[in-house]
Amino acid sequence: MEKNHVTVLGAGLIGSLMAIYLKRQGLEVEVFDKRPDKRKSTFEEGKRSINMALSQRGWNALEEVGLKDKVMPLAIPMYGRKVHDEHGGTTFISYGKENQAIYSLSRGKFNQLLVEEGEHLGVKFNFEYKCTDVDFRNQEINFQTPEGEKKVLAPVLFGSDGAYSSLRLAMQKQIRFNYKQEYITHEYKELTIPATADGEFAMDPNALHIWPRGKFMLIALPNPDKSFTCTLFLPHSGSKICFDKINDENDLEILFSNYFDDAYQLMPDLKTEFFANPTSALINVECFPWVQGTSLLMGDASHAMVPFYGQGMNCGFEDCSILNGLIDKFGTNSWDLVFEKFQKKRKIDTDAICQLAMENFEEMRDSVADPKFVLRKKIEAKLYELYPNDWIPLYSMVTFTNMRYSEAYIQGKLQEAIMDRVMADPLITENWNKLDYEDIIYKMETAKAV
Repeated sequence: MEKNHVTVLGAGLIGSLMAIYLKRQGLEVEVFDKRPDKRKSTFEEGKRSINMALSQRGWNALEEVGLKDKVMPLAIPMYGRKVHDEHGGTTFISYGKENQAIYSLSRGKFNQLLVEEGEHLGVKFNFEYKCTDVDFRNQEINFQTPEGEKKVLAPVLFGSDGAYSSLRLAMQKQIRFNYKQEYITHEYKELTIPATADGEFAMDPNALHIWPRGKFMLIALPNPDKSFTCTLFLPHSGSKICFDKINDENDLEILFSNYFDDAYQLMPDLKTEFFANPTSALINVECFPWVQGTSLLMGDASHAMVPFYGQGMNCGFEDCSILNGLIDKFGTNSWDLVFEKFQKKRKIDTDAICQLAMENFEEMRDSVADPKFVLRKKIEAKLYELYPNDWIPLYSMVTFTNMRYSEAYIQGKLQEAIMDRVMADPLITENWNKLDYEDIIYKMETAKAV
């Protein structure tokens, strides 16, 4: 088998998109996935999946492969966070400038679209192929299938098989492979706010709804069928309020009526869903190298992150775009060079966004309900409006630009230090509109120069 035949492990969002890119390069592409083909299953989708939040990096990749117009009808724009307090009051915090939005997408329907587009181009998808080992010496994959064990030659192998990657596990058996995984204290469970009786959205559909409660929170993202996919984040155990302590419907009712009452009133199926749907862990994965011979880890297989910056899928799609650019530059006869250049360029950026995702968890959980946090965002928005080339808020850098994650991280830390000093003024609440914004920018430029 020649090296113009490439293999992709994993038919999720990243694997399917990478297969489309590779097929458009004129390569023979075959994809293997351990799960059944969901298109042939009656299993209801999404019971352990947080809705996707598609932003600029993701749209860029979809545009490169000509899919933006096909995906747009599945997407609902969210222009900011709508923060719900414990008394049912709400505050809207814009994500960026007017008309800047992130887009809510159901993972299942989106994934199906990508698989079908890949098939239309000639990609071969194989389902119920569970990778049990990879022989790097012979570039051969061992699979367990419904028909028994099979061996498949894979001269060039892209591993996009997720946070619990089989390819990464095989790489861990090689020498000098660094690997670190961290489960955060919290887990999540998916719930639903259905459409109203007259078939409308029960809340504002153009916002990401969030109920921050200090050590735990609930979020809700809109769907085209006028429902909301809700995700409850609680500690696993060891806290007054945690998944371990919700043992019956009464425990659940006490939690929701006390802390999320306005959402609770909109969730007629809460008790059924809560005990039927799985509770899932949240994991952060770092590893290196990503390359073994002509096998490469990408997406969550190389850098799984917690979902609190909405960048997991967008980062994975950017992986695909960067890889495609390197293939354009170096060709398909230099896979060693393509893979080496990719991991060297990309690692610093994925480390940065993984760190930002962990930090944003604390912000979403603890800070967004704080009036000082809302004021801080208002001051940053004013700086952005007055000096759009000199002060871009960190969230906007990550979400609405193509700036490297590592550069956004550094810039964000400089801005954070300056804003900490601004917010330290005991009279900031009264005087924020009289701030010397030009002086703040001067301090920013001075800090950069240092």
